[in-house]
Amino acid sequence: MARSANITPTPHQISLQRTRAENAQETAQDYVEMIAELIATTGEARVTDLAGRLGVTHVTVNRTIQRLRRLGLVTALPYRAIFLTDAGRKLSEESRHRHELVANFLCSLGVPSVIAHADAEGMEHHVSKETLAAFAKHLKNRG
Repeated sequence: MARSANITPTPHQISLQRTRAENAQETAQDYVEMIAELIATTGEARVTDLAGRLGVTHVTVNRTIQRLRRLGLVTALPYRAIFLTDAGRKLSEESRHRHELVANFLCSLGVPSVIAHADAEGMEHHVSKETLAAFAKHLKNRG
């Protein structure tokens, strides 16, 4: 018997699909966030700096930068600094905001700051807008 193409996905399937889509964005978010941090602290972002900070090889950074260029998030020339486009800056700011919100929420629960920031690094990519809004409301209500 043939299966219908119009099968409604279960909540678990929807959750798995969401997680897979978020995982695809994680690398891009981490890279643009790190590029923005390097530019802010050192004036430029270079492949060697990204490789060292992210704990990956130069080859991995170069491949990822090429993908980010195709996505319109960065501009880069061989052997030159890497720059964020407007879209890259926006993604970096959104990612940094999510990170800070998650870390602040965890701190409000009594999690030590160092641990909260480490945990937020992974969580920031998977928290829904609704959950982030609840975190913000909780923090606002605390004064």
